[in-house]
Amino acid sequence: MTDTAYNFSDITVRRGETVRFRVRNAGELLHEFNIGTDTMHAAHQREMQQMVDAGLMDATALTPHPMPADNHPMEHRSGLMAHDDPNALLLEPGESGEVTWRFDTLPAEKVVLQFACNVPGHYEAGMVGKFRIVPPDTTVAMPTPSSSETEE
Repeated sequence: MTDTAYNFSDITVRRGETVRFRVRNAGELLHEFNIGTDTMHAAHQREMQQMVDAGLMDATALTPHPMPADNHPMEHRSGLMAHDDPNALLLEPGESGEVTWRFDTLPAEKVVLQFACNVPGHYEAGMVGKFRIVPPDTTVAMPTPSSSETEE
């Protein structure tokens, strides 16, 4: 990941395949790698904006505020935004992490599975890509990076 892009704009995987994504934030901003649908990302973007509004994160880091102000939603006080879901990583600049995901089913015809950064403004700036999920017997080539950097 760089500010505000991934190296890949789409990735083809076989149904049933388990993929380990090694992700490095080579940018200067806080970034997320999150697997979901556009509807899931839209909901999570609202939650991420609430985190910014509550002072739990800023453009470059998670901030050390254990309890947001009382006027902020309960989900932050209860720790539901811990970013420990199996489909997501939230990485500060220079950090690396892994997500292992099994692509069990083909999405419905009109549903597209995406990887995206839901830090406020990043999805809208184009920090999103699509998964193409194909039948298990399909030959799949290694993805070609969409930028000159190959390790992010």
